[in-house]
Amino acid sequence: MSFRKRNVPLTRTTNITSPSCHAPQASSAPPTTSSLPTPTHPPGTRPSYLDSRLLTTSTGTSSLDDLLAGHGGLALGTSVLVEENGTTDYAGTLLKYFAAEGVVQGHVVYVVGVGEEWARGLPGLVIGDEKGKRKDVVVDGGREKEKMKIAWRYEGLGEFGAEPGSRVSSPAPERYKTSTTTAQFCHTFDLTKRLTIPSPSPIKFIPIPAPTNTTSSPTSPFTPIIETLRKSLTTSPPTTLHRLIIPTLLSPLTYPPQSSQPQHILQFLHSLRGLLRQHANQLTAMISLPLDLYARSTSLVRWMELLSDGVLELTPFPHSIIQAPTIGATTTTQEEPPQGILHLHRLPVFHERGGDGGKTGGLGEDLAFTLTRRRFVVRPFSLPPVDGGGGGEGEDVNAKQSRLTTRAADLEF
Repeated sequence: MSFRKRNVPLTRTTNITSPSCHAPQASSAPPTTSSLPTPTHPPGTRPSYLDSRLLTTSTGTSSLDDLLAGHGGLALGTSVLVEENGTTDYAGTLLKYFAAEGVVQGHVVYVVGVGEEWARGLPGLVIGDEKGKRKDVVVDGGREKEKMKIAWRYEGLGEFGAEPGSRVSSPAPERYKTSTTTAQFCHTFDLTKRLTIPSPSPIKFIPIPAPTNTTSSPTSPFTPIIETLRKSLTTSPPTTLHRLIIPTLLSPLTYPPQSSQPQHILQFLHSLRGLLRQHANQLTAMISLPLDLYARSTSLVRWMELLSDGVLELTPFPHSIIQAPTIGATTTTQEEPPQGILHLHRLPVFHERGGDGGKTGGLGEDLAFTLTRRRFVVRPFSLPPVDGGGGGEGEDVNAKQSRLTTRAADLEF
């Protein structure tokens, strides 16, 4: 019986003549980032926040991108119907932002029913130091505070409790910069300036045929739109994106009387939906509809909503309410008063490929929109606190006494 010494590790003898000893060992070093293939996407697109297989593009309004079912933009192959009450044209401003973003990104933009003067009114691009870039010292309510140094990928989330539209994206470090991070997804535009259209112009105009004498014309006035889109999509490269813009659909100033017949307008929207699904990585659409001419309670408008992927409704405030000063302790001079209410009736890719309409989606929340000189902002809407009859800290003592006396006199019988 043999004994071994304690605390001596047992070593396994290896066969030196084994061919496995002379085999080259695999390198344990991790692969470099340069050897990994980098995904390439068309310009002006990025993967969805919820599904990386789905590409999204910007609407030109960053706060609206955050509301589209949590995808961070408008999903390719979808359409948005913007309905507006009243005689204002806030929906037209959204469409101009959408068109200007497409021109800057190099997309092919199709505009239906308007002339070249509509393209001359596109907002100008804000470049350089005009954007008011975020610095290390941030001014908050008149006082300066230092910006916390955190990881670059979390800086774009903003502060806790901030609005979805107030998030500011921060630049990525040099080692993380790729072809997808250097290109800007959503640009900033100025309504007081005009966008310079490159030559050749990427904006194509599709006219509406002249009205006919008979109201029951067998030819649909929307046929040239579908034919032009189908021809352009089949002949263009797969990486070329197309944006379809239809301002004031079914307006009597542009469309013939037979356009509002269900066999024409519904067939057009159904054909457009088929093109969007067939060319899901090349085509998006944004349409505006005046609700003063076609009420939302009618069956025609309901069917139009069902054939659209996203439905937004803009309800502007009366002019007297906008001009009235906002009373409340939470109101600051830096905040612009809301100019209307935005309702989300339907979200793109909410019912087909996923996405949610919870806290980030905006479904079920009271949202308000504000149109400023630089941007179109959508934020949660809340009424200011009710002031109990005035009487701030700086109120005179005599004024307080007279107010209390008046109230006491009113209570006497």
